[in-house]
Amino acid sequence: MSEFVICINNNSNRASLIVGKVYRRLPDPEAETHGMIRVVDEDRSERDGYLYPASMFVPVELPEEARQALMVLEEGAP
Repeated sequence: MSEFVICINNNSNRASLIVGKVYRRLPDPEAETHGMIRVVDEDRSERDGYLYPASMFVPVELPEEARQALMVLEEGAP
């Protein structure tokens, strides 16, 4: 499972997701059995993330430096 995904469709969630933006994917095996993934979106009020259809994202492998930078940004988010 890739730790990060890129949003490719935000049709029903324009306030919460930005097309082309990288989001952190959180582990949720049960959700994945239903074609959903859990991500930390723009709202960021829920540290456990929100469920979205997996078809709205594509997995991406990031260089270690980019991965670490995104993790630091996420930790500093309110």
